Amino acid sequence: QVQLVESGGGLAQPGGSLSLSCAASGSIFSINAMGWYRQAPGKQRELVATIRSGGSTKYADSVKGRFTISRDNAKNTVHLQMNSLKPEDTAVYYCNADVRLLYGSYGQPWGQGTQVTVSS
Repeated sequence: QVQLVESGGGLAQPGGSLSLSCAASGSIFSINAMGWYRQAPGKQRELVATIRSGGSTKYADSVKGRFTISRDNAKNTVHLQMNSLKPEDTAVYYCNADVRLLYGSYGQPWGQGTQVTVSS
């Protein structure tokens, strides 16, 4: 009923920037938190950043000061601005949302992921 679609991944050099976007669509009543996770080869998926509907944010220590998460509630969209990229940021980045669906149910869908590669 709900789909998340990420965009904006690609290749960047160390110190460069990329901007990711994720749009939620479907039978949505409201969205509480939205967030970004990433998974590098051979590693578990980890939290990058989250943002609640009221605007409060949380970041992994490894990205604080470099990444900024934001959202457009009217468009059910979340963004991740990534600056000062490092090779260790290389991963597949996934969008996640805490969604209240129509008819009173809840769900936590995931996007399909977008590849971010930071390499010289």
